[in-house]
Amino acid sequence: MSQSDITIARLAEIGQDNADYLISRIRSVEGFPKAGINFRDFMPVLADPKALGLMLDALEAALPVPADSFDAIAGLEARGFLFGPALAARLGKGFIAVRKAGKLPPETIGESYDLEYGTASIEIEANMVQPGERVLIVDDLIATGGTAKAAADLIRRAGGEVAGFSFVMELIGLNGLAPLGDVPSSTLVTMPA
Repeated sequence: MSQSDITIARLAEIGQDNADYLISRIRSVEGFPKAGINFRDFMPVLADPKALGLMLDALEAALPVPADSFDAIAGLEARGFLFGPALAARLGKGFIAVRKAGKLPPETIGESYDLEYGTASIEIEANMVQPGERVLIVDDLIATGGTAKAAADLIRRAGGEVAGFSFVMELIGLNGLAPLGDVPSSTLVTMPA
């Protein structure tokens, strides 16, 4: 087993050796994007076919709700765009891109949320979510929960229902799942904030 501060939360379904292999492909970059930050880079997972397959196996095995209880997957920009479409294709679901404001050309629906120093906004295309459509929200990381909550609010405003949340990694100590309420969620691994 490799030395890491990453803790396996929901990787048991793929076996310990596979879990260790997958974690070994998550690169830690000290001091990026600024001093004091330990950035977790998932790009090596994407570049390694075995690791990518294991990541998708783990995400599928750890779904917070059964696959037949949602109709589509929404992925958050940017790294939710990497895992979300692959998981959607694997499960036979459509994919909804939740973009940063100003990135989509057609009519959009937006939602603003607070950051540590200011606000940000996300958008989806106006007709992308159908009334009553059940959506699983996927992202690589949950920290404070602000972006995920904004995505859920956006899906609901568009007429959809949030079936659950699926995250690859959770930063512990930031209580990021709390803003999501009682909606089912899952994370594969945890690490210190």
